Amino acid sequence: MSKDKPFFATGEIVQDYSLLKKYWELLRKKGKDIEAALLSREDFDYVKKLIGQRRIKLDEIYDVLINYFIDRIDPEIALNTYRETYGVETDPETARRKIAEIMAGWLIEASSYLGDIKINISWKNK
Repeated sequence: MSKDKPFFATGEIVQDYSLLKKYWELLRKKGKDIEAALLSREDFDYVKKLIGQRRIKLDEIYDVLINYFIDRIDPEIALNTYRETYGVETDPETARRKIAEIMAGWLIEASSYLGDIKINISWKNK
């Protein structure tokens, strides 16, 4: 893992991984397993299954993956992570969603890096 990005992250979709990295740190401090907040072989297989042999809009798969990851995010730790990272209050669902967004983007980046999928990132500039 590089200093700024997790393994296979390219920065094409996720510009800042600091929230996710802080989440890992707080999970460890609480003695919780961080495995649910890491990418697994099953996650990569899920992306391949979603796409299959068809074309799919990047924002569509991104939304599906956010929902895929959100239940893996601890609400209390996500809330504390959000507070510590951004210095503002929010609700647990918003904090969980933000971390899930980062994980979804990371999975897309990693899948592209590994050649499992091809992406066109022009959507994020619109």
